[in-house]
Amino acid sequence: MMIENPPPASGPARIPAPGSGALSAALAAVLYEDGPGEWHGLWRKAVSADVFRHTPHLPDEARWAQAYERLRALHDEVPDPVALAGDVRGLAALHEWTGQVDGATATVAGIHFNLFLGSVLDDTATVPAHDVRDFTSLRRTGVFLCTERAHGNDVSALETTATWDPADGGFVLHTPHPGAAKYMPNTGPAGGPKTAVVAARLLARGTDHGVFLLLAPLTGEDGGPLPGVRIEVLPRRAGDPVDHCATAFAHVRLPPGALLQGRHGRLRPDGTLDAEVVTVRRRVLHAIRRVTVGKLCMSAATAGGARAALAVAVRYGERRLVSGAVPGSRVPVNTLRSHAAPLLRATATAYAITLWHRRVVRRWIGHSPNERAAAERLVGIAKSWITWQARAVIAECRERVGARGLFPANALPDYYANAEGAVTAEGDNLPVWCKAGSEMVFGQSLPPAPPPPNGSEPLTDPRFLLGRAAAAERHWQLRARERMRDAPAGNPLERWNHASGAAFEMVRAHAVRAAGEALAAAGERCADPRAAALLDGLAALFLLDHLREWTGPLLADGALTAGQTGAWAAARDDLTGRLAPQLPVLTAAFEVPEEHLGRLPLLREPL
Repeated sequence: MMIENPPPASGPARIPAPGSGALSAALAAVLYEDGPGEWHGLWRKAVSADVFRHTPHLPDEARWAQAYERLRALHDEVPDPVALAGDVRGLAALHEWTGQVDGATATVAGIHFNLFLGSVLDDTATVPAHDVRDFTSLRRTGVFLCTERAHGNDVSALETTATWDPADGGFVLHTPHPGAAKYMPNTGPAGGPKTAVVAARLLARGTDHGVFLLLAPLTGEDGGPLPGVRIEVLPRRAGDPVDHCATAFAHVRLPPGALLQGRHGRLRPDGTLDAEVVTVRRRVLHAIRRVTVGKLCMSAATAGGARAALAVAVRYGERRLVSGAVPGSRVPVNTLRSHAAPLLRATATAYAITLWHRRVVRRWIGHSPNERAAAERLVGIAKSWITWQARAVIAECRERVGARGLFPANALPDYYANAEGAVTAEGDNLPVWCKAGSEMVFGQSLPPAPPPPNGSEPLTDPRFLLGRAAAAERHWQLRARERMRDAPAGNPLERWNHASGAAFEMVRAHAVRAAGEALAAAGERCADPRAAALLDGLAALFLLDHLREWTGPLLADGALTAGQTGAWAAARDDLTGRLAPQLPVLTAAFEVPEEHLGRLPLLREPL
């Protein structure tokens, strides 16, 4: 592997390597190769506008209003909002770029275009079709009311009710007790008039048909709640502020056309249900299917935030001078391996999560009906792992810039808090992995066992390392199966508890292998030899880093030799030394808008 390094720094400024701009452009072309369309260019241009400049000093109410002002600025860039609602790539890219400049805008935009407008447009069973002109023009903002105070991931147990009225065929929407209040949609006064898609139990002719979605106006032209709608503004949460509220209904009447229908259920005029999806649990999953696209959007937003955090930290490290080895000398802190190495490992992870996300989006777009369950599981695994990894990347960046990273004016605290929000949004990560792991233990074939090594394989070869990742996944899947079989019979919960630790490791190994494959494949298809060499090195570093804690089980299983296990740390350190000088080039490829970076005090004030 050939890595071209810039000259060593001997003074207060680092000199860019010749051709580094072209090299960053070649890397960016790989990172943002995302199928048809020009979404990345569109959204990057949009968030470069003055309206998106970082303003953490504003009070919360002003920032709530600002998020909706920015939503309108994004809306003005969209040729066709209906087409955007149906374009998963466009929605994910929207979150990638808004996640770099304002998590609140990413939140309200994703809710309006995906969860709300997408859910309404997915209803092809209601005749006549819903009139969406108020929403595609943003005369009214759309919001999504699903989870409740007492019900988060257990959506099938929601308690808000929508009772069919045989007198006129309409519905009565009601919150039976405080635990059923919708928690925590953006239903506050900011943003003008709002209409919601509300998840509620459909009750008709004495039968509970499970959770359906209904279209319900919430506020009038003055922004105040309509009769029967109770909106309680919640305390400020960490991160970019959104007008989060608890929302309840007191016998609110809705017209017959309010019910969003589909193959999961169509209500006949006599109040009986015609449903292709038989079970109540599967019916709710079909009704709220836009949440799966929301998972892709959440992981995209945190991946974008992680890349922006790295751009900030690496650029700061080029400016921040510390004492050098020669008395009286001053060198950029990035020249210290102890400082640059964790940032480099974080950069390798950022490349991996970005490129794997591209693959997961393609898989979701292209899955067939009989592949839906597997595709949904993959999206859930990716959302959980990507948001966890992005949070770790951002935390590393915050620490590397020292005290300045604690100030919201420098964006890093909000990047971290926004990642925390994404870890919970669209399904808490841990329960999502519980579901995925329980399905995969016996429901997924074992990865093939790699050929036993002879000890001569280079530890910087991504393909060899990918074989070790497959071996790690295989190890933990077999271990989970053994643990489940060894558990006491007749107690399914105890069987799962017995196997859950190994099952979680299996899911994690699956994610590492998939992300590593995406990064390695990017290097193989890259036409620029210098960029290809960098991507190849990043893939090896990523795998050396994320597989290191499993070298013991791999050695025990014969997937590594004793010599390879002993040489693992040195291989990672040597590769780090070759790649670390390229940190500015690698992070410049993220193309974080200069308009954003240039407003952050730690990158513009004298040091």
